[in-house]
Amino acid sequence: ERRAMLRDTIFSPAFGNRPSCLVGREGVLKGLCEGLQTAPGRKERSTVLLGQRGSGKTVLLWELAERASELGFVVATPTIVSEGMLARIVEKIQDVGSRFVGDVAPRISGGSFGAFGFEVGLEFSRDVQETKSEQFKLTQLARKLSGQGRGILILVDELQANSVDVRELVSVYQELVGEGLDVALVMAGLPGAVSATLNDRVLTFLNRANKVTLGPLASLDVEAFYADAFERLGVGIAPEQISRATEATKGSPYLMQLVGHGLVLRANEGGLVSDEAFDEAIEAAGREFENDVCETTLAALSDMDANFLRAMVADGEQSTTAGVAERLGVTTDYAQKYRKRLIDAGVIESAGWGRIRICVPLLADYLRGER
Repeated sequence: ERRAMLRDTIFSPAFGNRPSCLVGREGVLKGLCEGLQTAPGRKERSTVLLGQRGSGKTVLLWELAERASELGFVVATPTIVSEGMLARIVEKIQDVGSRFVGDVAPRISGGSFGAFGFEVGLEFSRDVQETKSEQFKLTQLARKLSGQGRGILILVDELQANSVDVRELVSVYQELVGEGLDVALVMAGLPGAVSATLNDRVLTFLNRANKVTLGPLASLDVEAFYADAFERLGVGIAPEQISRATEATKGSPYLMQLVGHGLVLRANEGGLVSDEAFDEAIEAAGREFENDVCETTLAALSDMDANFLRAMVADGEQSTTAGVAERLGVTTDYAQKYRKRLIDAGVIESAGWGRIRICVPLLADYLRGER
């Protein structure tokens, strides 16, 4: 088993890990990079990535960070929304941007620091560091780097609804854009957090932002990736098994990593995966996905949200809101409220006129107790 684990240099199934290969998101990345190359202030430079847990949001942000750096941007790598987030972003920009800015700021006559409040490079004077807000510091950094021909890209992960820190960041970002400075902002979060955030008056600009929804991966992309990965790792796996493994991923990037790693782990000395080992790998991947995604998703919902979902799974693949309302013994108007909440949370989606379905992989089976 240890031999097999050492051989797995492709799959990275730890939750939030950055895998060695990005599958099925090249079009999204290309669009984001093209947006960065538009003029400052364009809509494409303010992007919100929407996606369920396990849809690859964090991975995409890190990949974008790397590509934006290659384009010459000073990148504040993904910062998780938390208290003090703006200070972390300022520190990251100082750290990365310092290589592009020498101690060239003009000195104020009789003073000890430059026109922007910097002493050396992107290090602020003690007075600025101790008395000025993080918004002020971010503005000065943007002015100085824009003057050096350098754009700034700020990446934010796990966007939280109505966060004070997000309000502060978005407010100063709007000011920087208004000033014509070379800045861009990409934020990622669960659909529910973003939906609640959009109701905040301070963040109405996000309504005009470019929104990218990370849907399921295409089966052809997953199948091609598996075929190439297993060949490179020396795992002999039949085309029929690759097709079954692809189906088991349900289009989830995280489940794709779990299934792939499980299969490599269970290959025998000759690199072959028996039918029994194959079934074990799929089952183990499903259990881990349930622990990391299904249980976490349900834990964030109210009891009524969960009851709504349980009423849905009795219908099979699709449901109607009226049918769910009848099963729950509530009015259709009351059920509509929870339908909207669950759609905002990215747990269910519209399946055509008047119909809805659960869109978190394996969640329906989990709720039925079939797994």
